[in-house]
Amino acid sequence: KKVAEKLSELFKKDREAYEQKWSDIGLFVKYGMISEEKFYDKAIEFALLTNTDKKNFTLDEYKEKVKDIQTDKDGKTVYLYTVDPDKQDAFIQSATKKSYNVLLMNTPIDNHFVSHIEHKLENVSMKRVDADVVDKLIDKGENLEHALTEDQSLKVKEIFDKAINKPTYQVSVEAMGPDELPVTVTMDEFMRRMKDMAAMGGGMSFYGSMPDSYKVAINGNHKLVSKILSSENESEQSALAKQAFDLALLSQGLLTGAELTAFVNRSVSLI
Repeated sequence: KKVAEKLSELFKKDREAYEQKWSDIGLFVKYGMISEEKFYDKAIEFALLTNTDKKNFTLDEYKEKVKDIQTDKDGKTVYLYTVDPDKQDAFIQSATKKSYNVLLMNTPIDNHFVSHIEHKLENVSMKRVDADVVDKLIDKGENLEHALTEDQSLKVKEIFDKAINKPTYQVSVEAMGPDELPVTVTMDEFMRRMKDMAAMGGGMSFYGSMPDSYKVAINGNHKLVSKILSSENESEQSALAKQAFDLALLSQGLLTGAELTAFVNRSVSLI
């Protein structure tokens, strides 16, 4: 109680000084909010959320900031976050293009903190910025026009399925903006969060033993897909599809070893 009162006093007296100390005290405050209900009730006044622009907001301030543009068709306000702004930069940039705001959640306790505040806050959903393609992160019920026919979509899926040849990667052809990436690899928010908790010893060992499963979204409106379809050479189609897929893996840090070497060699041959 005394600690909460002291932090509240410091926040109200000199917010600028408080924000400068947040990187040092934030971990302690978040732990207190997770572990002690009474502390949480007091801390909501001075706990801060920091976005990728390094700007700080109280929980109430942040909801007010994003609710107009980041509320989905079901009335839930979606908070997007990143655990690694360098690794997830492409996803952050896609979100920024749509004027979405992205929170920085990269401390050791943030995986638990994200789940905790999602449970506590009314009509709020937390999604990692790379949990899905940008048009599906916040579902507003708007459907982009698909440039491909049904037969073309099936053909594209067939080409990528054959080129990828990995049962844990589920391919789908989506209608996205033509300026979005041709291929995006993501892991479902719930599954990734459970596996992260299992890795931290959070009592979710069942999920930790399950193989990683990824979604591969092919942007049917991208010019590369049109190029693949227009080619009559199956080897060229496969090489282009594999190259686009490997680029998506590379952006997620999932391309390693022999596959990375093959990607480099293929890149040289395609130059």
